[in-house]
Amino acid sequence: MKPGMLSLLSGLAVAVGQLTLAQDVRMTLPKVVEAGSPFAIQSSGRGKSTLYVVGPAQVFRRDVQLGKMTIIPAGSLTNAGHYLAVLTSSSSTTNGTFDVVPSNQPAELNFLAKPSRLPVDLHGGITGAVYVFDAYHNLIGTPTPVSFELSSPGGDVQKHIVITHDGVAWTGMDSTAFAGTDRFMARSGDVSITRVVSQVPGDPCGLKMSARQSGQQLQLSTEPVRDCRGNAVPDGTIVTFTESYHGDLSTVDVPIKRGIAEVQMPLQSGAAISVASGVVLGNQIGGGK
Repeated sequence: MKPGMLSLLSGLAVAVGQLTLAQDVRMTLPKVVEAGSPFAIQSSGRGKSTLYVVGPAQVFRRDVQLGKMTIIPAGSLTNAGHYLAVLTSSSSTTNGTFDVVPSNQPAELNFLAKPSRLPVDLHGGITGAVYVFDAYHNLIGTPTPVSFELSSPGGDVQKHIVITHDGVAWTGMDSTAFAGTDRFMARSGDVSITRVVSQVPGDPCGLKMSARQSGQQLQLSTEPVRDCRGNAVPDGTIVTFTESYHGDLSTVDVPIKRGIAEVQMPLQSGAAISVASGVVLGNQIGGGK
C-alpha cells in the first residue's frame, strides 16, 4: 500500500475515533440534590474530561475519567438554586442542569418580636415572625412547624404552633397580666431562640383617695395606685387633684412617689375634690369646715 494511502487511512481512523467519542459521551445528573449532600454524576465514553458546575455564587472544576462515576462529596454545593453542569473534553462537550434544594432540617431561626415594651393585658399586642433556615443559610420553603411560647414571671404561658408558608411563620400573642420581663421563645426542630418582652403596668384602676384636715389645709393622699391587674403603677405617673368651689376650679398635678400621690389643698367650705390619672377617674370628697 502506498505511503499516501496509509496516511489517509490513519487520519480517517483518528477522525472516526473522535466522532465515536463525541457520540458516546453522555452525562447522567440527578434532578434534585439536597444542599450539602453528596451526589454522583455518571458519564459514558472513554478518556479524560473536565467537569464544570456553575450555580448561585458557586463554581467548581474537576478532572474526571469518562465512563466512571464521579462522586461530588458532601459540602460541595451548599447554595440552593438552579445549577449547570458541563462535561468537556478535547473532542466533545455535553451539559445538563439540576436543582439544589434546602435541607428540611431547621438549623437557624431568624426571630423578629415586636414590641420590646408594652402594657400588660393587651389583646394581640405582641407579634412574632420566624424565618427558618437550614445549616447553609438557605430559607426552607417546605411547610415546617414552628412553636411559639410566651411566658410571664407570674406563670402565665401561651403557646401557638404555626406552619411556615414560604419559609416564614407568624403569630400574635396577648400581653400577660403581670408586669415584668416575659420570655418569648420560638422553636423549630431542635433549634430555639428567645426574645425578651418588657411588660409595664397599665392605666391606674380603682383610684381612691382619702383626706384629713391639717389646719386650713386638706391633706390628700391616694391609696397605693395599681392597674386593673394589681400591678403597681410606676413612680412618676401623674395624678391630678381637682377642687371645685363656687364654680371655680383649682387643679394640681402630682407625680406618684413610692406608690402613692399626696398633695395639700386649701380647705374650702362646700368644695368638692376629685382625683384622676389620665382618663381614669377616682372617688370624690366633699370638703368643708
